[in-house]
Amino acid sequence: MGLPIPVERIQQSIFLIRGKKVMLDADLAQLYAVSTKRLNEQVKRNQDRFPEDFMFQLNAAEVTNLRSH
Repeated sequence: MGLPIPVERIQQSIFLIRGKKVMLDADLAQLYAVSTKRLNEQVKRNQDRFPEDFMFQLNAAEVTNLRSH
């Protein structure tokens, strides 16, 4: 197993979107050392293991807002 991930690294990856604290799939995949594609595949294959609001698609305005930060 690798070294522990610094708390600061995780905190920098958390954004407030739609009033909820979220992490982007790319950041979460990086923390787990897998590709974003693989992470999304596994979530889709195992949807019954995740809460209904575990994942949602950003709209265009939200994407633009995140890129500006």
